[in-house]
Amino acid sequence: MTNSKPVISCNNVWKLFGFAPEKYLKTLSEDTSYEEIQADGYIAGVKDVSVDVFEGEMLVIMGLSGSGKSTLLRCMSRLHDITGGTIKIDDQDIMALEEKELINLRRNKMGMVFQSFGLLPHRSVLENVAFPLEMRGQSKHDRRDRALEVIKLVGLEGREDYFPRELSGGQQQRVGIARSLAIEPDIWFLDEPFSALDPLIRREMQDEFLRLQDMLGKTIIFVTHDFDEALRLADRIAIMKDGAIEQCDTPDKIVLNPATDYVAKFTQEIDTARVVRAKTLMRAGAKKSITGVALSANATIQELARTIVNDARKEFPIEDEKGKIIGSMNRQEALDVLLGDK
Repeated sequence: MTNSKPVISCNNVWKLFGFAPEKYLKTLSEDTSYEEIQADGYIAGVKDVSVDVFEGEMLVIMGLSGSGKSTLLRCMSRLHDITGGTIKIDDQDIMALEEKELINLRRNKMGMVFQSFGLLPHRSVLENVAFPLEMRGQSKHDRRDRALEVIKLVGLEGREDYFPRELSGGQQQRVGIARSLAIEPDIWFLDEPFSALDPLIRREMQDEFLRLQDMLGKTIIFVTHDFDEALRLADRIAIMKDGAIEQCDTPDKIVLNPATDYVAKFTQEIDTARVVRAKTLMRAGAKKSITGVALSANATIQELARTIVNDARKEFPIEDEKGKIIGSMNRQEALDVLLGDK
């Protein structure tokens, strides 16, 4: 993934709220703090953020309320104009786009799902899902076929003629997801899409979302304030505080090596063994002296717990999804993670 070209590239992005923010930005130095900016009567919604998002990656942006996570997502999709820096999508500077070009970009390349479902109450499920295709000018026959396809994809087949008021919260969110998928977006922006749902329904929606991502392989920016949700969904997590990214890394690396005290507070209650995977502890390269059953690189230490405890080998061979031995994992290091000593 990291060897591929970024689909979205943010470089030194600022979003300041206040009077004449562009002029004020020019007065700031590198070490100007969030509190100093606030004291001057401005809010740094996004503060000097640089991050890339790669094709097929799910980047989860998380943080507490007011940390800037939703503002950054809105900057990436240009729902907000940025104050400084650059944001490129497929090497195209989105701030340089004219209104018509921006509309075409959103219609043809971006899907968006927000916490509020935003369904049209007097339109059926089928009509809600087909709506963006109608705005695109597709024929009634074509948009109906596509809408039926994605309705089936999200598990709502048989409810095409229902109205939003006749659906549960989870079903309404599925309609919102289907509507965003109808245009076949390359990039999918999701801003706390499950936070309004009950815990059980939320878990089901996460399962459904992972299933869809496994099938579709979209490039996704997903905003949440829930660290457990981030750990479950993300390829990488960007943790924000006061408009800035404190750390951006894979879930297991964040749990094992939090970059700041702020990040450490998010990870302190997490069972490390259920997050860290064998490949994180693996030493690359196969050793001929290591024999026996190989362990999956993508399995968590928790999933491998029985083997790690009962198998006395000092080193375990690690295999990729094709069964090829790609390295080894030290048993004691794995036990340290399992027993909470690491």
